[in-house]
Amino acid sequence: MKVLFIQNVASRFNTFAYSSYLAANDLGIEFHIASAWTGYRDDDAIRYDENKYGIKIFQVDFVRTPYNLKNIRAYRQIVEIIEREKYDIIHCNTPTGGLIGRLAGSKCNVSKIIYQAHGFHFYKGAPIKNWLIFYPIERLLAHLSDAIITINQEDYIRAQSFKLKNKGKIYIVPGVGIDTSIFTGSISNVDIKRKELNIPSNAKVLISIGELNQNKNNIVIIDALKRINDSNIHYILCGKGPLEVKLKEKSMPIIDNVHFLGYREDINELLHISDIFVLPSYREGLSRSLMEAMASNLPCIVSNIRGNNDLITENYGGRLIKPNSVDGWSKAIFELANNSEMMKMYGQFNRKKVESFSLHNAVESIKEVYRSVIDK
Repeated sequence: MKVLFIQNVASRFNTFAYSSYLAANDLGIEFHIASAWTGYRDDDAIRYDENKYGIKIFQVDFVRTPYNLKNIRAYRQIVEIIEREKYDIIHCNTPTGGLIGRLAGSKCNVSKIIYQAHGFHFYKGAPIKNWLIFYPIERLLAHLSDAIITINQEDYIRAQSFKLKNKGKIYIVPGVGIDTSIFTGSISNVDIKRKELNIPSNAKVLISIGELNQNKNNIVIIDALKRINDSNIHYILCGKGPLEVKLKEKSMPIIDNVHFLGYREDINELLHISDIFVLPSYREGLSRSLMEAMASNLPCIVSNIRGNNDLITENYGGRLIKPNSVDGWSKAIFELANNSEMMKMYGQFNRKKVESFSLHNAVESIKEVYRSVIDK
């Protein structure tokens, strides 16, 4: 039995598909994956990962925007792969992969088609155009799906109105799962690491992780810190993106306290030298970076949106704030940064809660979906 896991754009075979790979492996299902790869320098690098994991990796020319006409080429490539490899299951992900995977799988009469939504583009508070475009299309594509997997409660409830083929089911799984053991413990060189970043050893450090774009909404944290005006609070931003220049300009009055670190490979260490994790996004599915912060015993102040409120329990693991409320963010940051006991309590609560979203639990959830679809 063979499964083709379809996503859209990815660096390398990594954590996004890893729980599904492990689930398939445990069930004796041959695992293949298709994506527009950006991190493989050549075919030899692809062959290396194929041999390492015992999988097949296909390059497909996906474009992130689902309805870009360039995705017609990607559709044809997927059809060609399916016809050649003769899959039993298609497991497609993301709006682009979900659209192309389901259309191609249906055309090629693949027996079972699974769609995993990592955050519907229609959600509470979403722009009306998202509802007008994405909602009706998802309802139509549901008729081509034997199962739909969601990763947060809001999407799970919303998807209950969809009609799947062959009386298919809607499932909820704990995201892609994280290996919580990686983030356990601490580092011995906190002062050295902070000095390397030009952060005082006694400072209170906020951290955000992710692309610097409109959705991540980091600007509200900068505005909140300017309102607080406390030189002992520093803010680390890990990631690059289109809003980097604008955010730096916005930070000028407090530029010595805002640290733009770009892409980092030492996230574990950076989390352990930080005091509070902040995530003011407008939209999330189920944030991996938030789960990593929870596993690192950090209290979290996050936007009160779907996904975030699946993970953070108000006044137990942190605070839930309206995305654009500068007043709400500034009050929450100031209060938590000045209450060490509360920070410790929230961090301990998060560390326990995040175990429900572990890699092990994600793998077991995907295995349940695969078994159910196969049995039907």
